[in-house]
Amino acid sequence: MAACTYDPAMPAGFVFDALKMHLKARGMTYADVARALRISEPTVKRIFAGRNCTLRRLDEICNVLQVELAELARGMPRAPRLVSQLTRAQEEELMSDPALLCVAACAMHQMRLDEIVRLYRIDEAQCLRQLLRLERIGILELHENNRIRLRLSRAFSWIANGPMMQFVKTQAPDFFNHAFSGPGELMRLVSVRLSQEAQVELLKKIEQVVQEYAEQHSAELRLPLAQRHPVSVLVGVRAWEPKAFKALRRAPRK
Repeated sequence: MAACTYDPAMPAGFVFDALKMHLKARGMTYADVARALRISEPTVKRIFAGRNCTLRRLDEICNVLQVELAELARGMPRAPRLVSQLTRAQEEELMSDPALLCVAACAMHQMRLDEIVRLYRIDEAQCLRQLLRLERIGILELHENNRIRLRLSRAFSWIANGPMMQFVKTQAPDFFNHAFSGPGELMRLVSVRLSQEAQVELLKKIEQVVQEYAEQHSAELRLPLAQRHPVSVLVGVRAWEPKAFKALRRAPRK
């Protein structure tokens, strides 16, 4: 494919300067883009340094950054409007309606409206109403032809022990009542004793693995929905000892 050609009103330099703003605003690096696109970091650096790429590659970069060329033309990054955490009231609203929560999860998986309707017993009108509620809450933007654009930042997280995480805890028995022996499944329990410094390093590695799952999700958005299977990764790190062990502990010396 030939190198990108741009409208004279939006020269290549302007496009890549705007992309850099969106990159910075989302807290992403060239390495993050490289992992999402399955290319090398030097290749990404050359694209931005040379301000030149194919139209297909430009479209892929825009997809990773959740931005459109029209937004680049306005020169204002969407990042100031990105959401890193909902309020407790917003999370409570999500929890109040199973259909709303389902549509929210689908939108966060970047599924299209027609895919949501095809997969769940939610008709198009109901789905549209729920998407508009999610837009009001601030999770997404609904564009022409019902295109969904997320407003969640890369650092998005649910409130610690908030409504969503409390809901997740109620689902733990169903989640763990499984053999975890199928293809692509894994369950490990490792109990260790670590220094505080070692634990900090371990948490960094776990965060990196979680981020790699998110980036792989973005990299495969172009695949048909039938080829993208739902995968849930539940990670919990805490100081913990089974109750049976605690019952055997000696009383602390006075």
